[in-house]
Amino acid sequence: MKILYGVQGTGNGHTTRARVMAKAFGQRDDVQVDYLFSGREQDRYFDMQVFGQYQTRQGFTFVHQQGAVDIWQTIKAFRPVRFVRDVMSLDLNGYDLVINDFEPISAWAARRQKVPCISISHQDAFRYPIPTQGDNWMNRQVLKYFAPSDVQLGVHWHHFGHAIMPPFIEDEYIPDSGAEHVLVYLPFESLQDIAQFLDPLSEVNFVCFHPDLNEDNEQGHIKWRRTSKQDFHQALRVASGVIANGGFELSSECLKLGKKLLLKPLHGQFEQLSNILTLEQLGLCQSMSSLDVEEVETWLELPPAEPIAFPSDPQLLVDWLLAGKWHDTHSICAQLWQQVSFPERLQQRLNSYQAEPAAKLARKLT
Repeated sequence: MKILYGVQGTGNGHTTRARVMAKAFGQRDDVQVDYLFSGREQDRYFDMQVFGQYQTRQGFTFVHQQGAVDIWQTIKAFRPVRFVRDVMSLDLNGYDLVINDFEPISAWAARRQKVPCISISHQDAFRYPIPTQGDNWMNRQVLKYFAPSDVQLGVHWHHFGHAIMPPFIEDEYIPDSGAEHVLVYLPFESLQDIAQFLDPLSEVNFVCFHPDLNEDNEQGHIKWRRTSKQDFHQALRVASGVIANGGFELSSECLKLGKKLLLKPLHGQFEQLSNILTLEQLGLCQSMSSLDVEEVETWLELPPAEPIAFPSDPQLLVDWLLAGKWHDTHSICAQLWQQVSFPERLQQRLNSYQAEPAAKLARKLT
């Protein structure tokens, strides 16, 4: 089988999920997978070796200013003529399947050329009645038309009774052996705002990664680090906790590693608002609406989090994809959730909801 895998390049979460899938595909000799990324400038991708000779396109991305989505700048940055040209010129001849993680060019090209397209993304979970915040008609239109597909598999921390699968996280839990720092990853905030925010917390050591840094440096109790997958994961594994935005993939990694979370949503982004709502209702994070020192001080006093055993190997999903029975989404999701182990207290909370219809559960969590 020959597959084109389209990946949204805005942020790092989609790419992180694609890396796990690429390693699994790379272990097979019965499939060839090519990769296409859009939504980021070509020179701003990093640690992409696992994808081989991948393609890039401009695509569509959301512009962020001061920790919020800037709708006007997002509209100004969109190039519809180029987008249409990229869709029209992407030749899918010879491909049996397009896998899509919220990437619009490959999705629309697949629809135009009538190639089967399966969407596997966190965004697809919001097609179902799950906990949401900040949702509106426009968000629904984006979900429907941004990257259309024939089959959808959502990815979330709970299935809510729908065709939603758990995340795949490679890192394994390691008991805390005296972590010495808090990891900070707030890519949508300015470096100046982060520095002013962390400066008063002089008794705490911070390691802060940011895409705008050109070189590593240290300023007192703050270590500033350029974005690097290897260095980031090393710092994450030994951190006592993580301060971040409400992105799905990093939160998932923290949940598996047993890292307590303090999250600030990217305002205007209903996905992040909804993620934080779900995590708070399940007792899995604390949140702050702005860069608030007092919120950090309160959060630092909380006990460590308990790890959630999400699966690390997506070979079951790869087998399902290659088998071609793509409309039977519930069976593969059920198999994957059998690999998940929740902490006892969280499992009891989820069990109390199991007998309730999924829509009622979503409203209850909300």
